[in-house]
Amino acid sequence: MNFIRKIVKPHSEEDAQFYNELKILLNFSPKKLNKYKKAFTHRSVQMLDSKGMPINYERLEFLGDSILGSVIASYLYKKVPKGTEGYLTQMRSKIVSRDHLNELGKDLNLIRFVKSNIDQANVGDNIHGNIFEALIGAIYLDKGYNTCQKFIHENVIDPYVDIEKLEGKITSYKGLIIEWCQKRKKKYTFDTYEDSGNESIKHFSVKISIDGEQIAKGRATSKKKAEEQASKRVYFAFQEQINLT
Repeated sequence: MNFIRKIVKPHSEEDAQFYNELKILLNFSPKKLNKYKKAFTHRSVQMLDSKGMPINYERLEFLGDSILGSVIASYLYKKVPKGTEGYLTQMRSKIVSRDHLNELGKDLNLIRFVKSNIDQANVGDNIHGNIFEALIGAIYLDKGYNTCQKFIHENVIDPYVDIEKLEGKITSYKGLIIEWCQKRKKKYTFDTYEDSGNESIKHFSVKISIDGEQIAKGRATSKKKAEEQASKRVYFAFQEQINLT
């Protein structure tokens, strides 16, 4: 029996350009172009499908996050046969940290594909990691798990994953400071409060005290960033003691 291979061609010049750039990025020919369009559509566009369901990257981001985690877990399980569950979990967290995924998205320049009604300067850094995960979700729906695995190895593991360097990488200064204080039986407080002043953008400040003495302060546009900033300063203030723990 003879089969005729169906070739899906882009319907417009815009689609043709998107297809060609995507093909170079992915290192394979995408078939379901709409999946990839969805991976780069921000919710601010407020698009709906024929059933009234939102068209944006958020569900693909969820899917891609799970697939990325499973591929990294499989790699670490084979790469570090003596690694404990806790060690493997920590290493996976370092590889798929939000900061690292944002860097990956930036390196691939994925933002060039994004459709949004918000200016790029105002969407925040996390969009880079979000669309990277959404892209993985789109690849899975288009080509399956094996192609996803290959893409992740080529774009994440091979160029960026160095086990020895990752072992010494700090992903959360706040977590490190809390763990150190608990081990040394030190009392610590994170005093976080809104501190916008005359600025239109909301800011938060945090003061970290250890054993009743204020050690460091931080200020940023979110509580988490402010706490990390202050915690990093505490780390450098006690770096020698912490590294000996």
